[in-house]
Amino acid sequence: MSSWKKDKTQKIHRERPQPEERRHLGMLERKKDYVERAKDFHKKEETIKKLKRKAEDRNPDEFYFNMTRTQKLDGEHQLRESEEPVVTEEQEKLISTQDRRYVLYRLSKELKKIEKLKQSLHMIDSDQKKNTHLIFVNSKKEAESFDAAKFFDTHPAFIDRAFNRPKLDALKTGTFSLNSEELESVMTAKDAAYRELTKRIDRARELKIIADKLESKLFALDKTHKKKCVVPETKESAAQYKFTFKRQK
Repeated sequence: MSSWKKDKTQKIHRERPQPEERRHLGMLERKKDYVERAKDFHKKEETIKKLKRKAEDRNPDEFYFNMTRTQKLDGEHQLRESEEPVVTEEQEKLISTQDRRYVLYRLSKELKKIEKLKQSLHMIDSDQKKNTHLIFVNSKKEAESFDAAKFFDTHPAFIDRAFNRPKLDALKTGTFSLNSEELESVMTAKDAAYRELTKRIDRARELKIIADKLESKLFALDKTHKKKCVVPETKESAAQYKFTFKRQK
């Protein structure tokens, strides 16, 4: 019956240690350590608030702009206007979000028009796949001796062109399919298209800056996390904020 008796010895409780790969970070924090650290942090935060308030109340003649919006009634200072803001924080966030969505919509339209203009002007970017022209021949020997300039009846300098590839006869005689007036009108239209492309690229860049500034404004409206502005806002870029690290439970 002795084997059925309960063991009176106290079992040793072993906590999970710090993993080997995280040994350099020090001791693994427990719940009781977090509670003590949180109490100490809030105590210091409350002390700093009291000291700030004490410093503000030290000079009785100190001026605040809020004094200009108060009036004395029955011996007490009261605000002339309501303390409640006209727009709440949630409403301001919603307005900024809607504005940013509209700006991103305009930006997407501009990018599509820019891409269409580039394709019409035969501007091939480095990240785009180049067009290929596949030519079939009768034998492997003919493929080895294939001459692209002879096949297209043009000068070897114009082989890489995907458009406006003149023939040898036109190069020798100097007669092209377009006369001087038509060629001038084509070049004028081409210059206008390039000017429009430049304007649209500038407009897209401005819309991108506006979208970044609206997103930065949304970050600034967040009151749940403490933040610090590390890079102020400029004409060419939005403000950048650094949020303080908050340890999760």
